[in-house]
Amino acid sequence: MTGTAAHTVTVMVREDCHACHQAVADVERICGELGVGWHAEDVDTDPDLRAEYGDRVPVILIDDVEHGFWKVEEDRFRAALAR
Repeated sequence: MTGTAAHTVTVMVREDCHACHQAVADVERICGELGVGWHAEDVDTDPDLRAEYGDRVPVILIDDVEHGFWKVEEDRFRAALAR
């Protein structure tokens, strides 16, 4: 198995969040280039998600492990997906 295709990315977001829209655009572009599956999840649809991630959205998870928040650090994100 080669690095990137084995990963799954989740972006924890909320509606009407400019930083979330930017993070989704960045993740969509990068994951599209690398062939990595991803999805966005609205933290306001679940009280547990809102409690865990609501004060830091957008939060980027790789394989259900928190990778970063507030913005996509492209070089770091790409490096993590290459592992």
